[in-house]
Amino acid sequence: MSTKIFCDIADIKIIEKFTKKKIVKGFTTNPSLIRKAGAKDYLKYCKKILQVSKNKPVSLEVFADDYTEMMKQAIKLNSLGKNVYVKIPVCNSKGIFSGKIIKFLSDKNIKLNITAVYTANQTKNILNVINKNSNVIISIFIGRASDAGKNSLPELIKSIKLSKKFKKVKILWASVREPYNYIQAKKNGCHIITIPPSIIEKIEGFGKSYNRLTIETVKTFLNDSKKSKFKF
Repeated sequence: MSTKIFCDIADIKIIEKFTKKKIVKGFTTNPSLIRKAGAKDYLKYCKKILQVSKNKPVSLEVFADDYTEMMKQAIKLNSLGKNVYVKIPVCNSKGIFSGKIIKFLSDKNIKLNITAVYTANQTKNILNVINKNSNVIISIFIGRASDAGKNSLPELIKSIKLSKKFKKVKILWASVREPYNYIQAKKNGCHIITIPPSIIEKIEGFGKSYNRLTIETVKTFLNDSKKSKFKF
């Protein structure tokens, strides 16, 4: 099984550029990325993203924190296009599991991306409430866990095993920190990995020998010293 690469970005110009890359199979966004991209109107900006994504899967996230508003936002986002995956946090800011809304939307056959997941137990809870015939992505935040000094790779592997009974469930490696994460995702049978543009470009350069890397590194140091006109 090949691991699909999604691009984690909300910048319209970058989406236009990266949607042309064969290596990129979809896009993920979140309210933070959309804010960083300078959006003023959330819904209008989401529509712009969809206009340039060339029908590749796009995850668009709700930002409400209570059931009623999350439901309204989820239905609106879903109505924007057939390629939309509605992102729902696994819980709200009070830590209350989003099982009720996940079940409702899944039963309506709305494509979902359950986000901010860290453990296999959370994955298990999600799988317990979804409709087996609905398309669901479960995003495991490996990078953010490692930032906190935790190795959550075992949680990802357990989640992949749990998902095997669900043909339409995909486990996604989120919050990538380095290009090698893509190799790790492939080795462990992860369905999707979502990666920032700069790291995707590094992945495109895979295959260099150690000798070439050594020479390139030395040349970089040499060129920078010349540009700075360093002298002893």
